[in-house]
Amino acid sequence: MLKRIHKAPGKMKIMKTPAIIFLAFLLQLHGFGQDMKYAREVVGILTSPEFKGRGYSHKGDRIAAGYISDEFERLGLLPLNGNSYMQKFPISVNTFPRDVYLRLGNYELLPAVDFLFESSCPSVWGKFGVYRISRTDITTHGELLTIIENAGTSFILIDSRGKEDEDPKLTAMIDESINYLKYSNQIGIKGVIIYTDEKLMWEISSFQNIRPVLKINKELDIYSITDMEIKVDAVFHENYKTQNVAGYIEGTSGSDSTIVITAHYDHLGMFGKYTYFAGANDNASGVALMLNLAQHYIEFRPEYTTIFISFSAEELELKGSRFFTRNPLTDLSKIKFLINFDLAGTGSEGIRVVNGSVFIDKFNLLTELNRQNNLLPKVDIRGPACNSDHCPFYEKGVPCFYIYTQGGIQAYHEIIDMYQTLPLTEFFDYCTLMIMFLDSL
Repeated sequence: MLKRIHKAPGKMKIMKTPAIIFLAFLLQLHGFGQDMKYAREVVGILTSPEFKGRGYSHKGDRIAAGYISDEFERLGLLPLNGNSYMQKFPISVNTFPRDVYLRLGNYELLPAVDFLFESSCPSVWGKFGVYRISRTDITTHGELLTIIENAGTSFILIDSRGKEDEDPKLTAMIDESINYLKYSNQIGIKGVIIYTDEKLMWEISSFQNIRPVLKINKELDIYSITDMEIKVDAVFHENYKTQNVAGYIEGTSGSDSTIVITAHYDHLGMFGKYTYFAGANDNASGVALMLNLAQHYIEFRPEYTTIFISFSAEELELKGSRFFTRNPLTDLSKIKFLINFDLAGTGSEGIRVVNGSVFIDKFNLLTELNRQNNLLPKVDIRGPACNSDHCPFYEKGVPCFYIYTQGGIQAYHEIIDMYQTLPLTEFFDYCTLMIMFLDSL
């Protein structure tokens, strides 16, 4: 719908046809494609306790996939995998569906607020001694061996505050010693506790470690702590079946070229029986944007067949998108362009475009559309980065962007990334810009 006229090499001017002017008017006046009520509904549902953090405890991933496939069907998308929206694949994953408890001395700590354990943590129950050290106590190999001998079968508690003030070479050496304490199967210590002043951020693990490793950042007198009690029930799934969700809308042109829109639905799941990571910005917001675009293109059929994919296991080393690109449900060579949405819930400082410097003509088109229609505060450029589900496609030669919003709430992999605090600041204009961009490809 947009005509591009090249005035000189490296420069592009976008001439708006009456159709695109009318589309812009409709989009901004009536909000077609930017259903804020629907967006908030999607985020609210995906982040609700019933969805278990969209992880792999209590089948949270399957609950989320079922909801998205139901929405695809309700909106009118066709299933991409024969008669099914689902593409199943196996993963290995460590989960924590039951008890989580930690007492250090006289302090009972709150899960995911005062402490986290590494997601590779094995099951551990009981009362143990605590052997306290600071980072500066393990600057040599000899000091490390002495500490291991003195600790015996206790937990080693490392005061790791002030790390940012260390000489980088010293930091690297100390961190190597700490990793030895964490993961070596040649030593007898029971576990490691890192006392830090950094934010507590979690992840998912595809393996189970030999010993528990914990992080705490609650202000307490660590030098009064000599004992602890811990309860962790870890369940390791070696062959857990999860699923991508994929549907499409037939294009009007008859071309075999396709546009692909993606957003992962998985998040970090449960941290014990009662605590879950809601993942509002990461990435219920991206799913809401994807579904809004699907809703729009059902009403206003796209020129090219448009495929919508919501991946599982993005938080687990991009396993969902990697499985899809190795077992594609569409011809990857026919993909005209792919846009991956992740972290779509803010935008007060605009958006950033990964691969913008690679596909510079598309980036220039996006920024010019934004400038002409005065939508987002800014559109920043970034080079390649293998940090979301666009990456496996890019590695296969598929032209693609990964776009994320900037500004606003900075919660990431924390329990405070929740529906109640997600502003969706620029969601309306972001969605408008994406429709204009997609219609111009």
